Amino acid sequence: MPLYHIDKDIPAVQIKASEFAKERDLQNLFEANLEILLGVRFVASEFTTGDRQRGRIDTLGLDQDGYPTIIEFKRSSRENVINQGLFYLDWLVDHKGDFTLAAQGACGSEVKIDWGRPRVILVAESFSEYDKYAVNRIGANIELWTYRRYGDNLLYLDPIFVAAPQPTKGIPTLTTKMPEQAPTLAL
Repeated sequence: MPLYHIDKDIPAVQIKASEFAKERDLQNLFEANLEILLGVRFVASEFTTGDRQRGRIDTLGLDQDGYPTIIEFKRSSRENVINQGLFYLDWLVDHKGDFTLAAQGACGSEVKIDWGRPRVILVAESFSEYDKYAVNRIGANIELWTYRRYGDNLLYLDPIFVAAPQPTKGIPTLTTKMPEQAPTLAL
């Protein structure tokens, strides 16, 4: 989707799409703005899952309802991020104590954690139609968000698949794709 800079005194100028040099640059931007971009409190970065289920979760957080949240970032859609997200979700459910300790360390010992609906948020430049159907069919609380960087200081986010909401604790949640209201962050 093209993005333009407009000024009443000069013609519109298209802002060129750009890329993050490394996946870690994307992750760092999100982690510094996690609550603004995704409504998630930061818990940990590059969280190691141990020797038996070897892996490293990009970002762990707690959403506005206290649900544990796994966030995985990919620069391209060619990587099998859905399987990776399911692998980490399985680890999370089996290792509630590890997550609880990390959350208490980051958010305080009184933090409330609700294990009723842990979330996985997958962020990439794009996803295939197969990815969207697979996530819908799986039934786990997995979300697909695409991003597009423009120039050096603009980021566009689009929630392309967000699971149907469950009853919340009085805080509104995003339930449908609403491009006109998708978050844009000036970098």
